[in-house]
Formats: sequence, structure tokens, C-alpha cells
Amino acid sequence: MSRIDERFAACRAAGRPAFVAYLTAGDPSLARTLGACFELERGGADVIELGVPFSDPIADGPVIQRASERALLRGTTLAKVLELVREARAGGLAVPVVLFSYLNPLLSFGLDALPAAARAAGCDGALVTDLPGEEGAGWIAACRAVDLDTVFLAAPTSSPARLVSIAAQSRGFVYAVSRTGVTGEQVALSDDAGPLVARLHAAGPTPVALGFGIATPEQVAEAGAVADGVVVGSALVRFLEEHPEGDLAERVRWLRSGIDQKP
Repeated sequence: MSRIDERFAACRAAGRPAFVAYLTAGDPSLARTLGACFELERGGADVIELGVPFSDPIADGPVIQRASERALLRGTTLAKVLELVREARAGGLAVPVVLFSYLNPLLSFGLDALPAAARAAGCDGALVTDLPGEEGAGWIAACRAVDLDTVFLAAPTSSPARLVSIAAQSRGFVYAVSRTGVTGEQVALSDDAGPLVARLHAAGPTPVALGFGIATPEQVAEAGAVADGVVVGSALVRFLEEHPEGDLAERVRWLRSGIDQKP
């Protein structure tokens, strides 16, 4: 079992969903991201997704777009993100880390070389936003060779056959996109979310983490009632944008309060 598998299994045994926290690496600085990883872990993040900044993040809303722009202006690169993960591991970070990127930065780094480099740095998985599994046979093979989990996106518009394929190609977890559109906080969980998770559970045994638009403890609880994991991204990125030195550990505890409350 991978470190991600073990964490999802532990959460399942504890009777709760995994809490997956996303940050854009390098915003407001790489040093702040390094500290933020430890804060997320202290707050109770079960998995950390580190976003590699990209100039054209077409799947992301304005909050993460701005974060990517700031990180790029500070010179953040994929190589520097991997070095950040290496430094975090050396400092004792134990939580699983998923590299979250668009395809272009990986191509620039060297797609064949990236899986081994990511594993050597301490990454446990990778999600390539704009690489569908049908076109990623080489990528999947290279990741399998070094035990780097491949996380793929599933949308409410995906056909039943495609969901089966996504579930089979994914390792660690499947990222279920709760609604069509781009990332960003929403006032309510989409009506598409629950049915999509149910379809993915029927498609295969891979755990399903639900994300896109989840921003409050109530939404975390609602998503966690149907999914194996809950992904919070824009809400944490915006928190750092507004409070660069704010306490992310406390923010995660607040977001998790819905799933941590005992009956």
C-alpha cells in the first residue's frame, strides 16, 4: 500500500473521510509554503496537494489564478517545488503529498524523468489536470514503475464507461469534480456531487475524494457524508492571500469541525 492508501484506510477505520488540503506552491513564497505544509499537517490535513503554478490554469478560478501569477513572479518552478517537498520530508513532514500540475510544466521538466524525480523528492502521487487517462499510457507506466500514485479527475459529465476507466487508471484516490466549471468557493454543494460519487463507487474500489467549491465546515461535512475524502483548495488559498502569516492549522481545524464532531 502507498502512503496515500494507508491514510485513506486509516480514515475509513476511524469512520471519517480524509481531509485533502490544496495550496499553490510558491504563494506567497516557497518559504511560506514550506511552513504552511507543517501547519496543514498540524491542523489535521490527511493529504496535501501542492499545486505547481502555471501561466494558463484553465481549470482554476480567479483565486488560484492569482496565486499562480504571484508564485510565477517569484520564480517558482517545478524543480523548486520538488526541492520544497524534499526539504519538508527532511524536516519530518509525514503526511502524503500529491503533486498537482498542468501538463506543460511537466513537459518542460521532462515527462519521462518527472515520476522518479517526484518520488525521490518525497511525493506520493501526481495529478495532471489536463492529461486524460486515455492519452496518458506512457505517463501511467512511468509512474507505476516508481510507485507514484496517479490521480485522475472525474466530472459529472463523464460517461459510465469513462468512469470505469478513470477508476482503473487512478491510484490513491479519484478526484471527483463536484460540478462543471472552474475551481472556486461556492455557497452550496452541487446537486451533481452525490450522484457522481455513487457512480464512481460503482465503477471500482478506488477511494473517491470530492472537491471544487467546498469552503465551509458544513460543506465539508456534506461532502464527507458521501465521499471517502474531501478536497479544500480555493478557501485555503484565499485565506493565505488575505492573511499571509495566518494560522493555517487553525483554519484546517475549523474546516474539519464538521467531520470531527462526535454524535
